[in-house]
Amino acid sequence: LPGAGTCYQQVKRVLHAAVPDRLHAREKETSIIRQFLREHVCGRRPGSLYVSGAPGTGKTACLSRVLLDCKDELAGSKTIVLNCMSLSSPQGIFPAVGQQLGLLAATGREGLRRLEAKLTAQGPMVLLVLDELDQLESKGQDVLYTLFEWPQLPSSRLVLVGLANALDLTDRSLARLGARPTGSPQLLHFPPYTREQLTTILQERLGQVDGDPVLDAAALQFCARKVSAVSGDARKALDVCRRAVEVVELEVRSQTLLKPLPGGE
Repeated sequence: LPGAGTCYQQVKRVLHAAVPDRLHAREKETSIIRQFLREHVCGRRPGSLYVSGAPGTGKTACLSRVLLDCKDELAGSKTIVLNCMSLSSPQGIFPAVGQQLGLLAATGREGLRRLEAKLTAQGPMVLLVLDELDQLESKGQDVLYTLFEWPQLPSSRLVLVGLANALDLTDRSLARLGARPTGSPQLLHFPPYTREQLTTILQERLGQVDGDPVLDAAALQFCARKVSAVSGDARKALDVCRRAVEVVELEVRSQTLLKPLPGGE
């Protein structure tokens, strides 16, 4: 089967959970995020956005897409993107942000004071994107409170976007913020993908590869139905299909190896 190897490689490549050019069924969410950034970062109005949704519902991909699309508009501000999974403790977020803002490492109360002084000094707007925000839950929720209170400080230049799996993180942990008229972050929830949406996502990805489809329509429907019933996680659906292609690839390879060469002994 000449070229079969490269065909499978191509299919596996399009099934990776990379950021696509267009996110299917996330037009509304993309537009809300874009509008929020324009209003707050470009409009120089500090504020916060809390994005929730189960894993694989497109939160990070959507935000990454908007940041890429709005690169020129956001050029005048400082963008910091941090994944909270990489921190050894919730308190580690403060030196991590400080470092991105060019502050010398200072921990504890002094580090926090310097950081707040920097975020309320004159300068360009700072867009702070924190992925896996659930990791910052701590005793008394002091870390999350501090972060979400920064945009409320007088002359703050911070726009905070937090992404988390938990839908109720703000109700559970940040109830005190709601007591202020401008305290609560804007909320945006990503619902799980439906069976139809997952099928379309898989078809769109596989449509990028020329030639006969490696996975037939019934297989895609079956995968979408199973994944939507359990989680609606698009990454899981892409993963399942990628593994299926690997199985087919191995079978084809073993058959090719066992066949006698034409004209051979």
